[in-house]
Amino acid sequence: MKKRTAFSCCLVALGAMAHADLFHDYENLTEGFLGTTYSQDGLVYRDVNNVTGVDLDGNPFGPGDLGDQLVLENATFFYNDFPTYGSPINSLTFGNAFVVGDNLSIGALSSVFMDYASLGIAASLDLAFYENGPWGGVEYRLEALRNGNVVASDSFLIADGGGRDNATFRTMSVSGAEFDSLHLFAIKNGEFTNPRGMIDNLSITSAPVPEPATISALGIGALALLRRRKKNAKN
Repeated sequence: MKKRTAFSCCLVALGAMAHADLFHDYENLTEGFLGTTYSQDGLVYRDVNNVTGVDLDGNPFGPGDLGDQLVLENATFFYNDFPTYGSPINSLTFGNAFVVGDNLSIGALSSVFMDYASLGIAASLDLAFYENGPWGGVEYRLEALRNGNVVASDSFLIADGGGRDNATFRTMSVSGAEFDSLHLFAIKNGEFTNPRGMIDNLSITSAPVPEPATISALGIGALALLRRRKKNAKN
């Protein structure tokens, strides 16, 4: 009976897991440039447009040519038109410019990495962009990586309806595997390219990890079982 009790303690302890999630709506930030790297809540945004590719006019570009800044944009007018996008009023865009006040600029987004200090098991974000016009046919991809290897992904093609371009947004998400980094990027014909992009409501579900008390309980339970086995062996 005592042996069962010690083992039951281990099972109960396994059920007690710490769990912390991340959610960025950027409402605590002030409009303007955040720099080439920005860190908050254990998430590091980095390497904005730090890639080589071909723009939508067919011209080559290199790292930084599209602008390498993380930019906090007051996007009031966008939220007025798209009330289900993100969380008013701030949004995160990229490149080298922003518009002061309620108006906004959706900056160039070819590539950006987001490194997570913990392990995530699911992530989602709202992505604003332009469709049709010159943007049609560009593929946006969100990849989850673990130690540099892709473990999950989501993607879509920007609509190519012809005529005048227009703003829209889409929710992207990844799940099903543990990851330590996210990579959001755009390609066309197998090469990086330069659509416009702005994100909000970035959410990461963290992988559960044992709490210190849980680890202690497991150790106590295991030690009790070990002592019992030694006692039985002597007998």
